[in-house]
Amino acid sequence: MHITIQKGITDLQKASVLKLWNEEYPQKLQYASVAEFDKYLDGLEDKTHFLLREDEEIIGWAATFKRDEQRWFAILISSVVQGKGYGKKLLNALKEHETHLLGWVIDHNKDSKANGMPYCSPLVFYEKNGFVIQPEIRFESEKMSALRIEWKKIASV
Repeated sequence: MHITIQKGITDLQKASVLKLWNEEYPQKLQYASVAEFDKYLDGLEDKTHFLLREDEEIIGWAATFKRDEQRWFAILISSVVQGKGYGKKLLNALKEHETHLLGWVIDHNKDSKANGMPYCSPLVFYEKNGFVIQPEIRFESEKMSALRIEWKKIASV
């Protein structure tokens, strides 16, 4: 398992990340094509991609980006390897490159993935990894209901 960090991703990498996205996120957040996913990525400012690979297969992806003058992130891990510490390793790679991160996390288990399996909220995972839950700050749309999480690097003395 290794993580590569890069400013852009190739078309082949993008197709792999989109496949992972559509398998792991709730069905209503899926993108119908690479072009549609590319439009989402193009809307993110100052991106850094983190690709988690095992035998050259992308099994995880994360990105940090600028939104409203702050650093935000998105992260995906293949359900095949969830629970093996890979998500934590990928998250720690983000934390090595940033001092402050914000994200949206779905805080319920009402959605389904494309395969019909329930989408389980990763809220506990983020709490275990040092994120502060901000339940008073919510994002609500027809596609997603989520709350904001925040992580800040503790300054060493």
